[in-house]
Amino acid sequence: QVQLVESGGGSVQDGGSLRLSCAASGSSYRMGWFRQAPGKEREVVGVIYTLSGTIYYADSVKGRFTISQDKAKNTVYLEMNSVKPEDTAMYYCAAGGTTGSAWYEALNYVYWGQGTQVTVSS
Repeated sequence: QVQLVESGGGSVQDGGSLRLSCAASGSSYRMGWFRQAPGKEREVVGVIYTLSGTIYYADSVKGRFTISQDKAKNTVYLEMNSVKPEDTAMYYCAAGGTTGSAWYEALNYVYWGQGTQVTVSS
Protein backbone atom coordinates (compact mmCIF):
# COMPACT_ATOMS: atom_id res chain seq x y z
CA GLN A 1 0.00 0.00 0.00
CA VAL A 2 1.32 3.43 -0.97
CA GLN A 3 -0.18 6.58 0.45
CA LEU A 4 0.11 9.75 -1.59
CA VAL A 5 -0.22 13.31 -0.34
CA GLU A 6 -0.32 16.24 -2.74
CA SER A 7 0.43 19.82 -1.80
CA GLY A 8 1.20 23.15 -3.40
CA GLY A 9 -2.08 23.97 -5.08
CA GLY A 10 -3.61 27.41 -5.00
CA SER A 11 -4.63 30.37 -7.10
CA VAL A 12 -2.36 31.82 -9.75
CA GLN A 13 -2.67 34.39 -12.51
CA ASP A 14 -2.73 33.51 -16.18
CA GLY A 15 0.88 33.08 -17.30
CA GLY A 16 2.14 32.43 -13.79
CA SER A 17 3.80 29.44 -12.19
CA LEU A 18 3.02 26.93 -9.50
CA ARG A 19 4.79 23.88 -8.10
CA LEU A 20 2.92 20.84 -6.87
CA SER A 21 4.42 18.10 -4.72
CA CYS A 22 3.39 14.51 -4.17
CA ALA A 23 4.90 12.72 -1.20
CA ALA A 24 4.64 8.94 -1.21
CA SER A 25 4.82 6.66 1.83
CA GLY A 26 6.77 4.15 -0.21
CA SER A 27 8.33 3.67 -3.59
CA SER A 28 6.48 2.89 -6.80
CA TYR A 29 7.81 2.11 -10.26
CA ARG A 30 5.82 4.99 -11.72
CA MET A 31 4.07 8.08 -10.46
CA GLY A 32 1.65 10.03 -12.54
CA TRP A 33 -0.10 13.36 -12.40
CA PHE A 34 -3.73 13.66 -13.46
CA ARG A 35 -6.24 16.48 -13.33
CA GLN A 36 -9.99 16.82 -13.38
CA ALA A 37 -11.94 19.96 -14.10
CA PRO A 38 -15.61 20.31 -13.07
CA GLY A 39 -17.85 18.41 -15.45
CA LYS A 40 -14.94 16.79 -17.25
CA GLU A 41 -13.24 13.42 -17.13
CA ARG A 42 -9.99 12.91 -15.33
CA GLU A 43 -7.11 13.35 -17.75
CA VAL A 44 -3.44 12.60 -17.62
CA VAL A 45 -0.88 15.37 -17.21
CA GLY A 46 2.22 13.20 -17.24
CA VAL A 47 4.12 10.37 -15.62
CA ILE A 48 7.60 9.58 -14.40
CA TYR A 49 9.01 6.08 -14.29
CA THR A 50 11.01 6.36 -11.11
CA LEU A 51 13.82 3.90 -11.78
CA SER A 52 14.72 5.01 -15.31
CA GLY A 53 13.65 8.63 -14.93
CA THR A 54 11.67 8.38 -18.17
CA ILE A 55 8.96 11.03 -18.36
CA TYR A 56 5.95 11.40 -20.63
CA TYR A 57 3.64 14.39 -20.93
CA ALA A 58 0.21 15.04 -22.32
CA ASP A 59 0.34 17.22 -25.43
CA SER A 60 -1.70 19.91 -23.67
CA VAL A 61 1.08 20.59 -21.14
CA LYS A 62 4.21 19.67 -23.09
CA GLY A 63 6.74 22.49 -22.94
CA ARG A 64 4.98 24.21 -20.03
CA PHE A 65 4.94 21.61 -17.26
CA THR A 66 7.89 19.65 -15.89
CA ILE A 67 7.85 16.53 -13.78
CA SER A 68 10.78 15.72 -11.52
CA GLN A 69 11.52 13.52 -8.55
CA ASP A 70 13.51 13.33 -5.37
CA LYS A 71 14.11 9.61 -4.90
CA ALA A 72 15.47 9.99 -1.39
CA LYS A 73 12.22 11.61 -0.30
CA ASN A 74 9.90 9.47 -2.47
CA THR A 75 8.51 12.76 -3.73
CA VAL A 76 7.48 13.79 -7.21
CA TYR A 77 7.01 17.37 -8.34
CA LEU A 78 4.97 19.05 -11.03
CA GLU A 79 6.37 22.43 -12.05
CA MET A 80 3.67 24.35 -13.86
CA ASN A 81 4.77 27.34 -15.95
CA SER A 82 2.88 29.62 -18.32
CA VAL A 83 -0.36 28.38 -16.83
CA LYS A 84 -3.65 29.08 -18.55
CA PRO A 85 -7.23 29.30 -17.28
CA GLU A 86 -7.88 25.91 -18.88
CA ASP A 87 -5.33 24.40 -16.49
CA THR A 88 -7.79 25.02 -13.67
CA ALA A 89 -8.59 21.66 -12.11
CA MET A 90 -8.11 19.36 -9.17
CA TYR A 91 -4.68 17.80 -9.58
CA TYR A 92 -4.09 14.25 -8.42
CA CYS A 93 -1.01 12.15 -7.92
CA ALA A 94 -1.24 8.47 -8.78
CA ALA A 95 1.06 5.48 -8.52
CA GLY A 96 1.37 1.80 -9.23
CA GLY A 97 -0.59 -0.35 -11.62
CA THR A 98 0.35 -3.30 -13.77
CA THR A 99 3.77 -3.07 -15.36
CA GLY A 100 3.42 -2.22 -19.02
CA SER A 101 -0.08 -0.78 -18.73
CA ALA A 102 -0.76 2.49 -20.51
CA TRP A 103 0.60 5.44 -18.56
CA TYR A 104 -2.10 7.79 -19.82
CA GLU A 105 -5.09 5.79 -18.52
CA ALA A 106 -6.29 6.65 -15.01
CA LEU A 107 -7.80 3.19 -14.62
CA ASN A 108 -4.30 1.69 -14.78
CA TYR A 109 -3.20 3.30 -11.51
CA VAL A 110 -3.85 1.75 -8.12
CA TYR A 111 -2.97 4.42 -5.59
CA TRP A 112 -4.33 7.96 -5.56
CA GLY A 113 -3.86 11.05 -3.48
CA GLN A 114 -6.67 13.28 -2.25
CA GLY A 115 -5.93 15.99 -4.80
CA THR A 116 -4.92 19.63 -4.66
CA GLN A 117 -6.87 22.43 -6.34
CA VAL A 118 -5.26 24.70 -8.92
CA THR A 119 -7.16 27.76 -10.06
CA VAL A 120 -5.84 29.98 -12.85
CA SER A 121 -7.47 33.37 -13.23
CA SER A 122 -7.30 35.56 -16.31
